[in-house]
Amino acid sequence: MKFSLNLIDWQARAPGLSDATQWQRWARQPHAIDPDAPPAKLTELPMMTARRLCSGSKLAVECGLAMLRRHSIDAVLFSSRHGELERNYRILQALARNEDVSPTDFAMSVHNSAVGNLTIAAKQPVVSSSLSAGMDTFHQGLCEVICLLQAGYQRVLMVDFDGLLPAFYHPRLPPQMPTWAWAVALVFEAGSALHCTTESGGDGMEPLLPQSLQFMQHYLDDVAEFTIPGEKTQWRWSRV
Repeated sequence: MKFSLNLIDWQARAPGLSDATQWQRWARQPHAIDPDAPPAKLTELPMMTARRLCSGSKLAVECGLAMLRRHSIDAVLFSSRHGELERNYRILQALARNEDVSPTDFAMSVHNSAVGNLTIAAKQPVVSSSLSAGMDTFHQGLCEVICLLQAGYQRVLMVDFDGLLPAFYHPRLPPQMPTWAWAVALVFEAGSALHCTTESGGDGMEPLLPQSLQFMQHYLDDVAEFTIPGEKTQWRWSRV
């Protein structure tokens, strides 16, 4: 597989990292993200919307609103490996205890609730979609972005994110898997500034960072060529 595109803007949130200067410093001097670092203050998200959203969705919608404010977006794609796991775990807890399920938890538990809340908060009925694809969720999301661009959408917003993973699951997760909330918003157009090819050979080992954060680390460090491992595929990037 081969594809090319242009990245014209971005925004990201993770513990202790919010503005562009912090992210660029982190990319040039890579260090572990401290899950106990104070979260960034939300500036775009309406308070009532923020109260309804879980940790990852909150960051995703915050970043998405900033990109919608800066750009005229034709289509939106949200990608998340675990989706609304926090909320679904609360539903499972309630069922296990024979308790009533919260109507809000039930209504907001579907995978596309975050992107739905983005379009509602922005008051923009833009074309939107949501997907999940395991370890390769970010790159499979980019494949969907390419499809949208080839379908005629001029500017596509992609937001890759995940929320806090409940402690109940931690003993069953790879020890290096991030369990903190983060989000990366990227605005793409058709072009050839960034080129990606795939090769077989992914080892399936859980990385220290999700693929989108690996991508941002190399992109912000102005690396000309880099490789991001996937479950069964190597994603090889180059930039003009």
